[in-house]
Amino acid sequence: MKLIVGLGNPGNEYNSTRHNMGFFYIDKYAEKNHVVINKKKFNGLYCDLLINNEKVILLKPQSYINLSGEVIKKYIDYFNIAIKDILIICDDLNLESGKIRIRPSGSSGGHNGLKNIELMLNTKDYSRLRIGISNNKEIDTKDYVLSKIDNKTMEIFNNNIDIVCNIINDFFKMDMETLMSKYNRK
Repeated sequence: MKLIVGLGNPGNEYNSTRHNMGFFYIDKYAEKNHVVINKKKFNGLYCDLLINNEKVILLKPQSYINLSGEVIKKYIDYFNIAIKDILIICDDLNLESGKIRIRPSGSSGGHNGLKNIELMLNTKDYSRLRIGISNNKEIDTKDYVLSKIDNKTMEIFNNNIDIVCNIINDFFKMDMETLMSKYNRK
């Protein structure tokens, strides 16, 4: 069983914000697979589907992003999911908008959602798919990540939908080294 988690904040006021890149891409993946993420359990919205004859859970934690790890931990425990079978999709201030980076482990990079996941899972060794949102140092970080995305930047994110969906599909078929060499670009 695999668990694919999109990080974001619940509520309409956070739609189309930089911090909700995880929600954005997991919703697009669900659409492409003709499923709706609408079941509720453990303060999360989820759905399950079969990919390559393997059960997959798509999850959107409904706690605020800083507490995502608490929700994820409940799903891992309840569904008995191995850490190696988890992929977290999140925003990354340290990458330019639309740039994609896949890692099998690593630091939180200052991302409070990832910090909470590390705390709750007691490891930094889980796969993450980071979506660059750039960083405007003229705006307070909290205000920046929670601000609405302008149309030009949203076009960049929309152009990445197929790539992100392919990465998720390949997560089921490839080891991380192959996945990184295929998708990580300098």
